[in-house]
Amino acid sequence: MLKDTITDKLMSFKLRGFLEAYREQQESPHYRDLSFEERFAMLVDRESLRRQNLAFQKRVGAAKLRSFASIEEIDFSAHRTLRKQQILQLAQPSWIEAKHSLVITGPTGVGKTFLASALGFNACKLGFTVRYIKLSDLISELLTVRHDGGSHRYHRGLAKVEVLIIDEWLRESLPQVHANEILDLVDARFRTASTIFVSQLPVPDWHAAIPNPTLADAILDRIVHDSERIEIQGETMRRVTSTLKRKSNS
Repeated sequence: MLKDTITDKLMSFKLRGFLEAYREQQESPHYRDLSFEERFAMLVDRESLRRQNLAFQKRVGAAKLRSFASIEEIDFSAHRTLRKQQILQLAQPSWIEAKHSLVITGPTGVGKTFLASALGFNACKLGFTVRYIKLSDLISELLTVRHDGGSHRYHRGLAKVEVLIIDEWLRESLPQVHANEILDLVDARFRTASTIFVSQLPVPDWHAAIPNPTLADAILDRIVHDSERIEIQGETMRRVTSTLKRKSNS
């Protein structure tokens, strides 16, 4: 039968969304009054939506985010000093398209990683490639690929990530061998891709965390001038969101 032939061919072309919509049109009488162009447009739209969803899921999977947080879930309570207008502006693609970066600082538990993950998840929805990684893991990977002779390919791959989120930035002092690796990375991404730096350490203290002053100058010069900043204050969100009922002392 012709219907079976069409179905088989759509399956062989992997047009699953198209096929799903085609079957719906065959089974429902509601489509019969529509023109060929209208019905065909619906088939194309369904396939397009399916592919967009698959691409989004692939980007989210590759991003390795700590959480699938959304912009809507961000707590803008007054005590946290987050400016809603600034976050909503960062939810737009313009800063990523301009290859700008972002620095998020604040004490432990105030939601820095959550905010970075929300912005990363939003970037995935906007169609950008994203990667989350802690600085210690990033350095470990950089040293491993350099030892294995794949450093150039690894750097080239990271350079293509449109939004790289580096968490726990400068949590510990950066020795020279590690600083050299990071300099190569930030240099490769300078004004070619966006990076989100998440750190407990205030920006004025970054230089001292890189003992070699020459490397410190070179690294920070490629970060601070093209980066927007968010400084979060307030008590730890782990305490605020805890479900444990605490008894007051009597």
